[in-house]
Amino acid sequence: MSAFETLYHQNCFAPTAAERQTAATELEARYNCEINCVEIDPSVRFAHHARGCTVIASKLGANVIIFQNVTIGSNMAFNRRTQAWEHLGNPVIGANVKIADGAKVLGPIIIGENTVIGAGAIITKDVPANSVAYGVNQVKPRDPGKDLLFHQPMPDGEALVRACRDVIRRAEG
Repeated sequence: MSAFETLYHQNCFAPTAAERQTAATELEARYNCEINCVEIDPSVRFAHHARGCTVIASKLGANVIIFQNVTIGSNMAFNRRTQAWEHLGNPVIGANVKIADGAKVLGPIIIGENTVIGAGAIITKDVPANSVAYGVNQVKPRDPGKDLLFHQPMPDGEALVRACRDVIRRAEG
């Protein structure tokens, strides 16, 4: 288990508050990430050591994968007229959801299982299961014949370098 994985598991699953707090402090210092969930499945994974992530969720379901610079949290507001807080609560992320780089998932919303949240998306509304969410609250059905963002085995380093060289050649005309 890597240093990140050790700290992550201690932060989320250690038996004492002191152990969890120590790990949380280290995660923030080393990886610039914060993970604080009411419920989190032990199978949740973070790409790139959760660099730049703030994950404050009601629940993260089984096999969720979160990429770098993702924010999951609240979008609550205080209504001065009614003197009450609105939109209290944080997202529930269903099983097998993948959340791409830089996405923001905010508010008391539900992201249905097997959904992909696209890079840079801003999602503040419920998303049905088996969807792709992108842009600002845009949703379309997910193609069941494709896995987006993650599928084992991942491409090896050589294949990635070849693909990057192809893009460079294309750019150079």
